[in-house]
Amino acid sequence: MTRHICLHGAESTGKSTLASRLAARLGGVVVGEFGRDYCEAHGTNLNAGDLLTIFRGHIAATEAARAAKPRWLVSDTDPLMTQAWAVMLLGERLPEIDAWDDVADLYLVPDLDLPWRDDGTRLFGSELARRRFMDVAIAELDRRGLQWVRIDGEGDARLASALAAVAAASLG
Repeated sequence: MTRHICLHGAESTGKSTLASRLAARLGGVVVGEFGRDYCEAHGTNLNAGDLLTIFRGHIAATEAARAAKPRWLVSDTDPLMTQAWAVMLLGERLPEIDAWDDVADLYLVPDLDLPWRDDGTRLFGSELARRRFMDVAIAELDRRGLQWVRIDGEGDARLASALAAVAAASLG
């Protein structure tokens, strides 16, 4: 049985780094952040059609990774973050994403304790915007009643916090 962990939350909180480190420690497979790749290729002026393309890209990448039947699947975001982007960018939820229900077993939410870095795809760098984005992301998890844990610290401390959350969730 594949156990699925997803990194979730505001931009520039170390999700990508943590996803790779966590998968390496667990012997799992990483599903990359489809939205970042899309924005690097197409820009960040996103509309509902773009967000639905990102949504479908997440699904396809997850299905492809799951086909190998890994013990652990670690997603660097998923469609629930795409829904948070819809709220932030468009001021609305997208019904197709609301209908999606192939959620992870556990969501890890890195705290806002790392400095924001502009990488060309990030939009919400002010303290107020970062906090609002985090609130929107967490509200999406809470709205669905999903299991999530906030992760803090840097480097090895953040990885240890993530591993402790996975152990506490009894996923192994």
